[in-house]
Amino acid sequence: MTESLHAVSPLDGRYASRTAPLAPYASEAALMRARVRVEVEYLVALADLDATPLALDTAARQTLRALYKDFAEEDARLVKKLETEGYGEYEATNHDVKAVEYYIRHHLPDDMADVVPWIHFGLTSEDVNNLAHRLLVGPAVEEVLLGELRDVRDTLVDMAREHRDLPMLARTHGQPATPTTFGKEMAVYAARLGRATGRIRRALDGITGKLGGASGTFAAHDAALPEVDWRAFAREFVTGLGMEYAPLTTQVNPCDDLAELFDALRGANNVLLDLDRDVWLYVSDRYLGQEATEGETGSSTMPHKVNPIDFENSEGNLSKANSDLTFLADYITTSRLQRDLSDSTVKRNIGAALAHCLIGYTKTADGLDKVVPNEQVMRDDLRATPEVIGEAVQTILRREGHGDAYERVKALTRGQDVSIEDFRDLFDDLDVDAETRADLRALSPETYVGVADALVDDVDVDR
Repeated sequence: MTESLHAVSPLDGRYASRTAPLAPYASEAALMRARVRVEVEYLVALADLDATPLALDTAARQTLRALYKDFAEEDARLVKKLETEGYGEYEATNHDVKAVEYYIRHHLPDDMADVVPWIHFGLTSEDVNNLAHRLLVGPAVEEVLLGELRDVRDTLVDMAREHRDLPMLARTHGQPATPTTFGKEMAVYAARLGRATGRIRRALDGITGKLGGASGTFAAHDAALPEVDWRAFAREFVTGLGMEYAPLTTQVNPCDDLAELFDALRGANNVLLDLDRDVWLYVSDRYLGQEATEGETGSSTMPHKVNPIDFENSEGNLSKANSDLTFLADYITTSRLQRDLSDSTVKRNIGAALAHCLIGYTKTADGLDKVVPNEQVMRDDLRATPEVIGEAVQTILRREGHGDAYERVKALTRGQDVSIEDFRDLFDDLDVDAETRADLRALSPETYVGVADALVDDVDVDR
């Protein structure tokens, strides 16, 4: 708790408990571990080549793989020490990937000294880093963010079903419009979020890795072991890590795959931002009430208030996330010539962008758990705006061949305070048959909702 009070960022301070699920994927220690994994698995792959004298039996492979499988806090501290201070025979590297190489060397038993020359053989740091980042970003989105988005969507589906036939005044341009149901409106958001998460999953399927050396040509590999088909080797290695293989790169993985993922996340965030703002307005209009939490303060000066703070917090964090995701997608897809290093520091902020997403998702979920539709307020508002049946009236009259239907209803309602009795007076003056007059008299704002309740079932199509 004391450490969090001194954190520079609220992500590791005020919101540390909410962002904790991302720590295994977004922390510096996690990146170190992922780098060790790439380096170790690369060694194992080299040992499987007939062209190399490197031989690793089962025990040796287990020893190497334990370096990342059992990677702990003290291991991360050692890697950092190798980078910044030096350790043992190694002076400070001032290079995070070189520190990982020395970390592996340091842990090799004496009988594995022949492995040392093959650690990081032919690689450039970007070969390790681009794969390590993707080993973390993919699972962070898949296992943490998508799970939270699915929970929000499931809540929206449940709300849609429960309130599928609860009539509510709809507003277009902020003005009273054709009525809807609260359930149908929640179903719209559930369907949108379903499509957005589908786009994220497709972007995850397109995560791409490179392994081509200093400028993407396998020059060092080919110079040392020209008999090896390094293109085939790289393809097998990268796909073995669960990624698509990028054969054509500079030193840098172009990162178009990450840009697509970030854009897909922005799409989901935009759906929730829209939801946050609409629910905020529903709370403002008293269409939604909020369950008060015992002991909680809504306002420092107005004791009666129960503020929609979860939706406001979500809106702020998702807006920050989108700003970061846009910046990241634009920045990491560009590089001067075959490589510059400015992207390296920028990529360290990927975790922060994902953390703002996570806070936003959980805050929206918290807010939805607290809101309760106020049926009486919704029905009273509908009864107070009978002009919303005007659309139905003029459409029925069009059906009966009245060419001036729109104009007659417009003259009665536009800019006027009207009552249901004013409509009935209009119906009595119309030259229509008894059945049509009965259809018109049956109209009411509370029942003029079309097939809104049935539309709720369509949300399952997107699930």
